[in-house]
Amino acid sequence: MVDALMCLRPHQREELQRCLAQQQQEQRWHGGLPVLLLDRCWLRLDSVRIDQLAFRLPPDASRDAPELGRYRELLAAGLQGWQAQQQCWHEFGSEACREALQRFWLAQERGNQGWTLERYLALVQEYRLRFQNQGHRPLPLLVLARAAIPAASRHGLHWLHAEGDPARRSMRHTCA
Repeated sequence: MVDALMCLRPHQREELQRCLAQQQQEQRWHGGLPVLLLDRCWLRLDSVRIDQLAFRLPPDASRDAPELGRYRELLAAGLQGWQAQQQCWHEFGSEACREALQRFWLAQERGNQGWTLERYLALVQEYRLRFQNQGHRPLPLLVLARAAIPAASRHGLHWLHAEGDPARRSMRHTCA
């Protein structure tokens, strides 16, 4: 990961420092705070507002479809698979259940690089918590997984610290 940052062009390094400085000056949490996206394949560094991240990098929410959630609840309650499926068909309709399953399996096949709704929400929550801490605040950097191997790689989340931060490490990785 550090290698990818070392390969950044001078203007990209300046953008990274600008985002860190801007974020440090903010007084309160809001949707305009930056998140950095690094595409290693193209050595492209983009800054995205946290309230625009889900549009720019849509999380996979197929697992969280109400039809599939209800199916899992019924299985946990002791129903057999076919009974749970019939109950879901009754509650949601067979077409809605079929489409939810189709979206889920398509996402599994296509790969989501580990970028799920749960992981997206965890990033937002962690960012908010870190932002509300006193002192220097780390800036999230998502290193995008390589598209050539969609199922095998995950987007990496790193927290960048501003220069002069006494607790600074060059970068801290979290597996969100």
